[in-house]
Amino acid sequence: MDAYSGFAAVYDAFMDNVPYEEWAEYLTGLLADYGVTGGLVLDLGCGTGSLTEILARRGFDMIGVDVSEEMLQAAMEKRSESGLDILYLLQDMREFELYGTVAAVVSICDSMNYLTEYTDLVTVLKLVNNYLDPKGIFIFDLNTVHKYREIGEETIAESREDAGFIWENYYDEDSRINEYDLTLFVREDGDLYRRYDETHYQRAYELSEIRRAAEEAGMEYVTAYDAFTREPPHEGSGRIYVVLRERGKVPRESA
Repeated sequence: MDAYSGFAAVYDAFMDNVPYEEWAEYLTGLLADYGVTGGLVLDLGCGTGSLTEILARRGFDMIGVDVSEEMLQAAMEKRSESGLDILYLLQDMREFELYGTVAAVVSICDSMNYLTEYTDLVTVLKLVNNYLDPKGIFIFDLNTVHKYREIGEETIAESREDAGFIWENYYDEDSRINEYDLTLFVREDGDLYRRYDETHYQRAYELSEIRRAAEEAGMEYVTAYDAFTREPPHEGSGRIYVVLRERGKVPRESA
């Protein structure tokens, strides 16, 4: 499966209901709560760079990492228009490499749910811990078990002037894997449309698994919030934000 190969061309059009500015406001507030008000920040799974651009405009020195070449191409086109100084890297988050450490890592819009194997989750957390400054912060969101159960087995279709899609969703309770088959029709030449077929898999993680993975990766689990609040997650939370802290490095001033 080549995720976001066809969808990348119309991703922003179909995501125009996402309030990125509000998400960025919440995220920068969380970062400030934990002492990060500037410096280098990595956007892990940055997609087309919508949030990356907003964070750059808010004064952060941004790096974006994504596994989809097509999504990064869209991000770089935005960078060309905005003139913002953002470094984009085509890398799998399970193997990403940076040139040095960063003050914070963020991963938003359920990118971490794409880690369908628990061992991959631990691997990513180990890498994040390695590339964070001493006591640096990792903030990421997750779709919850509750949300995937609510979606369940459902078919969604939408048509726009130059594109349309059919989304067939399935959620397996035992494996907690959510699968969606995406069929896209994208206008490419006059009245001709090209069809793309993609299958995406996401996994729902219990918060207890996240805490255990953080411990195995050597990170400090700080807290979790019901999305866009400072309240703890509850049974009806559809999205949560998790805060982890780097552990193991000695700050230079204390060395």
